[in-house]
Amino acid sequence: MQITDLPFGVTNWPEVAGEQYPGTTGVATWRTQQFGPVRVRMVEYSPEYLADHWCQKGHFLLVVAGELHTELADGRQFVLTPGMSYQVADGAEAHRSSTATGATLFVVD
Repeated sequence: MQITDLPFGVTNWPEVAGEQYPGTTGVATWRTQQFGPVRVRMVEYSPEYLADHWCQKGHFLLVVAGELHTELADGRQFVLTPGMSYQVADGAEAHRSSTATGATLFVVD
């Protein structure tokens, strides 16, 4: 990733309007900022959230709060807690998220 033509800026995430996306169960609230080709999000998953799709998009994802369960299409499963992250390339490995207790994530893609 090469970031060019981006002046210094500050984002106050609580002031960014959230958009809700229903999962199979629960809801995801995305607070999104777009910086050229780079999308940056603060994502909150409600308790009992289960994604309604297998994601093919590449991400850098950091768990800020809560507990995130990430399942890969090949059956591998990972539990991430605050301070843990994952990275995956576009189209590399289909993945989906869930959480029993809720989670807050910082995502760059």
